[in-house]
Amino acid sequence: MSDNYLLTNIAHLIGILGPEVSKLKGREMDGLESIHNAFVLVRNGIIVDYGSMDKCPTLEIETIDLSNKWVMPAFVDSHTHLVFAAPRHNEYVMRINGKTYAEIAADGGGILNSAKKLQALTEDQLFDMAYAHSCKAIQAGTAALEIKSGYGLTTDSEIKMLRVIKRLKETLPITVKATFLGAHAFPLEFKENHQGYINLIINEMLPIISRENLADFIDVFCDEGFYSVEETKQILAAAIKIGLKPKIHGNELGLTGGVQVAVEFNALSVDHLEHIGDEEINCLKESMTMPVALPGSSFFLKIPYTPARKIIDVGLPIALASDFNPGSSPNYNMWFVWSLACLYNGMTPTEGFNALTINAACAMGIHQTHGSITIGKKANLIVTRSFEHINEMPYWFTQNHVEQIFTSK
Repeated sequence: MSDNYLLTNIAHLIGILGPEVSKLKGREMDGLESIHNAFVLVRNGIIVDYGSMDKCPTLEIETIDLSNKWVMPAFVDSHTHLVFAAPRHNEYVMRINGKTYAEIAADGGGILNSAKKLQALTEDQLFDMAYAHSCKAIQAGTAALEIKSGYGLTTDSEIKMLRVIKRLKETLPITVKATFLGAHAFPLEFKENHQGYINLIINEMLPIISRENLADFIDVFCDEGFYSVEETKQILAAAIKIGLKPKIHGNELGLTGGVQVAVEFNALSVDHLEHIGDEEINCLKESMTMPVALPGSSFFLKIPYTPARKIIDVGLPIALASDFNPGSSPNYNMWFVWSLACLYNGMTPTEGFNALTINAACAMGIHQTHGSITIGKKANLIVTRSFEHINEMPYWFTQNHVEQIFTSK
């Protein structure tokens, strides 16, 4: 398909926003602008016009009749660990039998298990698997992916992961952003020498990442049993010097200062937030940092869900992401994330929609080009069947509603 086309007779066009909107917060999140019987005109992969069919231009251009179909902006997935070596189904059974995520990690499972397997594979092997996962995510409606390293935990393997992500950027028909998450866990050999591994990140890994332009963002798992606030600050300060924008894994396992350090360092987002109190809420209210909920990991690990209702009701924005990874969220389907958010995070279907599109684009730093039907944005569009109401989309909680997807990098 060319990058120049006209979509006509769209039964319902949803997710329309003005170019000035970078995110929606508080009560704004339950708003949805739409047009019945609409058209969308795309040139060079960019939305150049849209409106009701009575204003549709007559052009000599590829025209696609979408009678009885809905069109919406494609999903933005701002938090994934899509490059990995193998599933962790054995740990799945361990949790069924009563072990917690933290107990499995303390016994050398979890992230360390993934790292051991990844270190044994070649870059080509990892790329082939990651490419297959990415294609499935695209087929489910995702047109922008943030992908983290963090299953390497050695200089060679972290760089190997980031090179795989760079190849995905070059190969996939969608926007991809790379996040360096070398501070995902401490390797066993540094279990009693945290500073030694932090020095390795700062003095070995970051210079290579800078030289080869391998990452857009820096992330740290600032939580119980992982990186302390002070350790996180060390890594962020060094990464900012080479131009990496911070993102934070925070407050998945407890109230451990992840939100505060994210705000202090003007992080693009702080993700997880299964534990969040008034202090964290007040801190976020004074910041530009986007809270991101990951209901897939709450569902799979059977841990608390991020209190999205509380976050929205105090006037804050929130985004949703899949957290696609082999240990705590083996799911790339954002329709299911949407359903979980409505059922367990306390969000309305419209709030969920905006959290998966414009707010997710903000959490990924691409809101100027993604996340809404807006003139001048890239034409990343999902075509679905007709629905009675947007509420029906998350209601069918196991279905992929994508009938066609248009992507533009």
